[in-house]
Amino acid sequence: MSDIYESAANSLGLFSGPYLTKVELQLSCKGIPDRDSLCKPDPCLVLAMQSCGQWMEVDRTEVIPSCGNPNFSKVFTLDFYFEERQRLRFELLDIYSGGLNGMKHEAFLGFVECNLGQIISQRKLSKALLKPGGTVGKSIITIAAEELTGNDDHIELSFSARKLDDKDFFTKSDPFLEIYRLNEDATMQLVYRTETVKNNLNPVWKRFKVSLNSLCAGDHERKLQVQWLCINSKYKAKKKNYKNSGIVILNRCKVIKMHSFLDYIMGGCQIQFTVAIDFTASNGDPRNSCSLHYIHPFQPNEYLKALVAIGEICQDYDSDKMFPAFGFGAQVPPDYKISHDFAVNFNEENPECVGIQGVVEAYQACLPKLQLYGPTNIAPIIQKVACSASQEVHTKEAMQYFILLILTDGVITDMADTREAIVQASHLPMSIIIVGIGNADFSDMQMLDGGEGILCSTRGEPVLRDIVQFVPFRNFKNASPAALAKSVLAEVPNQVVEYYNNKGIKPKMPSVYQSSKQFGL
Repeated sequence: MSDIYESAANSLGLFSGPYLTKVELQLSCKGIPDRDSLCKPDPCLVLAMQSCGQWMEVDRTEVIPSCGNPNFSKVFTLDFYFEERQRLRFELLDIYSGGLNGMKHEAFLGFVECNLGQIISQRKLSKALLKPGGTVGKSIITIAAEELTGNDDHIELSFSARKLDDKDFFTKSDPFLEIYRLNEDATMQLVYRTETVKNNLNPVWKRFKVSLNSLCAGDHERKLQVQWLCINSKYKAKKKNYKNSGIVILNRCKVIKMHSFLDYIMGGCQIQFTVAIDFTASNGDPRNSCSLHYIHPFQPNEYLKALVAIGEICQDYDSDKMFPAFGFGAQVPPDYKISHDFAVNFNEENPECVGIQGVVEAYQACLPKLQLYGPTNIAPIIQKVACSASQEVHTKEAMQYFILLILTDGVITDMADTREAIVQASHLPMSIIIVGIGNADFSDMQMLDGGEGILCSTRGEPVLRDIVQFVPFRNFKNASPAALAKSVLAEVPNQVVEYYNNKGIKPKMPSVYQSSKQFGL
């Protein structure tokens, strides 16, 4: 395998190790020296990872003003591969504004290098920062690791406060709020810091969302600490009748359940797979061995390779294994009128085929009976499947999600109508996969899957969701069929979840699921 192909394959996620999980790293530092006799540092931690022998920055924390012992709320989320040695480098910077022009400066204070496996095996790793030049400094960095549970739920919070103390005799306070979680070792971890409300003793902070993984590691029973009564120890010592310096109020706390793709599939949602095949004359005469539709006795053509590779994945999520198959761009018997949405089995009342093999057989059987023609119009077939998907909308249940696979050898000729059809379909439980067959110039097709920005209809209406994935088959000629399937199907789970979550439709419980399937024409 060439290095170029291996690199491309890895970027597509074609190769994965036997074990993969995500871990979250929480960071803090102690003993950072002052910038000078008047100023404390404004620290920030940078995470770098090795790539081709070079350190590359991948993320950084927030900057905490005037703090020598920072506890960063920003966390780093990393994939953990047991079989790899994952080198990490943490660099401590002091980021501040200075000079007459107020330009920002970054002062390098030190670094630590370690393996991700070291952090995970110890759960919490503390090391002295190495100063520039490699000498050991007095500053300590602590890195705590926690495996994520896979819970994508978020909690929405809103806080306000009343009657806070003035900063001093002349100035009102600039309040902000911090939320901590209680770790298993009884230490406190900062998970969120609100914005600062300037010059206000009765602040109302902006509503915000925090993932339950960050807030409590997905453990709904883990305690949180919010400082409800604001106590100023100096005032308490001086004032005999001192009670508090203000009250913090939790105005809103709402758990937002984020259901997963498997929640819907295991709840009974069926993937309704439909295929549409290009029968325009540009494919060449099927009887000629140079034709894209030529049926070789031992070697399947590109149409069949793409159909089988993708169809065999999708059929696992459809209980009755009945798949509608359509053609477009041909003159169809018996009157040989041009059609852009005819049933490949020539049964317009029931276009379904039994299994993916049934689709293959119907495709091979129809070729001698068709007159390949044109043009390449795909809007009619998108509208046909969208009509079936629209019936699912009325059920307000997550029972059927539609995937339309379009196999075409050329640039479509009804681009305006296709854009309109896709925009309308983006409101429905539906995804569209387009595979370009042959060696045509497919550059215009990138527009349909958002490669040139958000797709809009000719009226200027944007898609509600990104539902189109386009790939040229030639990119996978030397790869396995699984490579093509993984590439085009990778986005489907997120598209399914996005549709149902946006609609507020929850997955059904498996115990109450009853199989149902219909294809409306």
